[in-house]
Amino acid sequence: MSPKKLPADDLIALARLPVGSRACIKRILGGRQLVHRLLGLGLRVGSEVELTQRRGAGVVVANAGSRVALGAGVAEKLLVQPIHTLASDAGSSA
Repeated sequence: MSPKKLPADDLIALARLPVGSRACIKRILGGRQLVHRLLGLGLRVGSEVELTQRRGAGVVVANAGSRVALGAGVAEKLLVQPIHTLASDAGSSA
């Protein structure tokens, strides 16, 4: 096994990300079938997503101009690293 570049504390399940937050997918806790299904939806390790909505226990994420609904089980298997945006993003549209 290769050493991890990120401490496990930095990664959280996508299901636990606050609405409106952006994150980068760092790990998928699933087999080849799940990984292949996510690839078909445009989600892969390294993808940046924004959690736009909670739908029951599932979530809706925006990725590269499209929105994808994921069930709670899949959202728990996607480990992400939150992306902390600077205040400069908020002031640019004023």
